[in-house]
Amino acid sequence: MRKIGVLGSTGSIGCNTLEVVRNLNNNGFPVSVSLLSTNGNTELLRNQVSEFKPEAIFIGNGEKSAEFSNNCPVPGTRLLRTKQDLLEYLSVSDFDTLVNAIVGFAGLIPTIESIKSGKNIALANKETLVVAGKLVNELVNEYNVSLLPIDSEHSAILQCLAGEDKSQINKLILTASGGPFRGWKYSELKNVTVEQALQHPNWNMGDKITIDSATLMNKGLEVIEANSLFNIDVNRIHVVMHPQSIIHSFVEFSDGSVKAQMGLPDMKIPIQYAITYPSRISSSYDRMDFTNLQDLTFEKPDLDTFKCLAIAYEVLKKGGTYPVVLNSANEIAVKLFLDGRIGFTQIADLIEKELESHKSCDNYKIEDLICIDEDVRNRMTANYYH
Repeated sequence: MRKIGVLGSTGSIGCNTLEVVRNLNNNGFPVSVSLLSTNGNTELLRNQVSEFKPEAIFIGNGEKSAEFSNNCPVPGTRLLRTKQDLLEYLSVSDFDTLVNAIVGFAGLIPTIESIKSGKNIALANKETLVVAGKLVNELVNEYNVSLLPIDSEHSAILQCLAGEDKSQINKLILTASGGPFRGWKYSELKNVTVEQALQHPNWNMGDKITIDSATLMNKGLEVIEANSLFNIDVNRIHVVMHPQSIIHSFVEFSDGSVKAQMGLPDMKIPIQYAITYPSRISSSYDRMDFTNLQDLTFEKPDLDTFKCLAIAYEVLKKGGTYPVVLNSANEIAVKLFLDGRIGFTQIADLIEKELESHKSCDNYKIEDLICIDEDVRNRMTANYYH
């Protein structure tokens, strides 16, 4: 019996994870759910608790947590009332794998506590590796656990590298759909509305990740994540626009051959691969019909128009504590845009402003990253929320 915990169980990745659990149980690969969490969607959480009967649940919104506690649907399910309760539970619980589907910097500390307790990590929270990849990799090695990506691009690379000599990698090539504004000019982006930016053509994701996809920051964060996951130099990590989202990434080898991993834009496949790795378990998920594939097209990203991707590359080259500033500034800038306080193109401008004022250091601890993150958030919030 494989036991998992799911942080962010009511979001897109979390719901897909529970669909994967149903599939695995139906196909002779038993999985139980020990932990479920949500930031505030208690109605959906209640249904999930009734079905999966977890040992514990956590609700990030204190008011909704208090309401939920008065009517918990499954006797014996423990309600973790504070973030500290959650971290303590992660440190002592005996489930095997944490599926971290939290969005943003908030996913870092739960990942670290889970690693220290010997749990494997199935990671959708790319920010963990963006802000603290070096430190997290050190902990993964120290505690002898696995950290496997759920992002479709990084899962694709992992699958392409199966059985390969990693010293023979020439390039990693991440694909990007381009979001809703592929082909637009910078001048056209200035008047983009929130509603337009949230209309992703291929993927059903939460608001923050959808905006990141529209700015190409999501791909920039994935470049940094790929550097941490696969220990590949920034100059050998490339991005290509692929609007059909059928090829999820490529690996080019030293002899010139290229491997690609293909599939429908369905997050259940990389989630399942991370949970069952290195095994492949049967599923009833939709299959590709190659006779219906009219075109697979590719093009270079426009780094002048979509500056966030260029900024991320530069941050990865600089290293130090610049990545945490990039991530924190982006999270707040995206929130400002969603709240109607800034325009779409100002997202990149605000990130650049924070990076320019930052004094980086190379020797840092987790506590230092937390302080930097709080400083950036407090400053930007004070400037724009009066």
